[in-house]
Amino acid sequence: MTQRHVHRKLALPAITAIALLVSQSASSGTAKGHLPLTTVADVPLTGGTTRWDYASLDRSTHRLYLAHLGDSVVTVFDTHNRKVVADVANVSDVHGVLFVPQLHRLYASATGTDEVVAIDPDTLKITARVPAGNYPDGMAYAPEVHKLYVSDEHGRTDTVIDVRTNKRVATIPLGGEVGNTQYDSVSRHIFANVQTREQLVEIDPTTDQVISRIDLPGAEGNHGLYIDPSTRLAFIACEDNDKLIVLDLATRRILSSFDVAKDPDVLAFDSALGWLYVAGESGEVSVFRVQGHSVSLLGTSMLGPNAHVVAVDETTHQAYFPLKSVAGRPQLRITKPSQATP
Repeated sequence: MTQRHVHRKLALPAITAIALLVSQSASSGTAKGHLPLTTVADVPLTGGTTRWDYASLDRSTHRLYLAHLGDSVVTVFDTHNRKVVADVANVSDVHGVLFVPQLHRLYASATGTDEVVAIDPDTLKITARVPAGNYPDGMAYAPEVHKLYVSDEHGRTDTVIDVRTNKRVATIPLGGEVGNTQYDSVSRHIFANVQTREQLVEIDPTTDQVISRIDLPGAEGNHGLYIDPSTRLAFIACEDNDKLIVLDLATRRILSSFDVAKDPDVLAFDSALGWLYVAGESGEVSVFRVQGHSVSLLGTSMLGPNAHVVAVDETTHQAYFPLKSVAGRPQLRITKPSQATP
């Protein structure tokens, strides 16, 4: 995610603003000051007290890949033994990381050099570097066509990379600043947030053409994105007005909107438990329960400084939050659902 300074809209007249606030609170059911989580451990991480970004988990090898943006390294963490295995250097201003099980390969977006870096997870060596526009960020993989889609945030496009040749094969104009990009395994299409147009854009990977644009009324800075194929729901985090929008991809209709952690960024979903995590730049985290198309807020509270990144293990139900600085050093906060949680 890019931290951006935005100009908020002018305040409504007092009576209208109060009425709107009451209405929003009632509809969202925000439960401030509570999270149904227990901290399992705080584990020291390597490097400086600089910014972290996306995370990606390979459950088969118990490895968590963390983008240590401020240090320009990909940190490899062993979730079984709870220790750092290695730091992969020379990934300049690394933002996105994505482990692709089908390829047994790790990708990282190096925003400092505007490229995507391919990494062999066995040797932890960089095997390829591919140009990826202007400020590459989030990534998604479409397995049927062997293509990686990269959010070119400032370039207002999605960059398409053929993973068989590690070559850029297309650049798709999206008409606005691009947030996160995700793959939907049901439609086999790619979806990307166009955060300056308040739209979710649908791309057909067979043609690399935009085939639809879904307007998102009420969205401001729709950046974070997670798609759950089992429910056909898209969860969209709006960083400029602290909202989570729940979109039904089958009908293209917004089902609900919630107040969430301030400055929401990364989303993670425990499909086995039906829990959605929304991590915020503010250090707040929101947790939701998803049962079919029913989405309810379990709680929102401060989790840790700058806790805007989260990954979750669906087998252990443990969630991982890299924190910029705790007691003067970077830490990985590991949580699990509280025993009292139904």
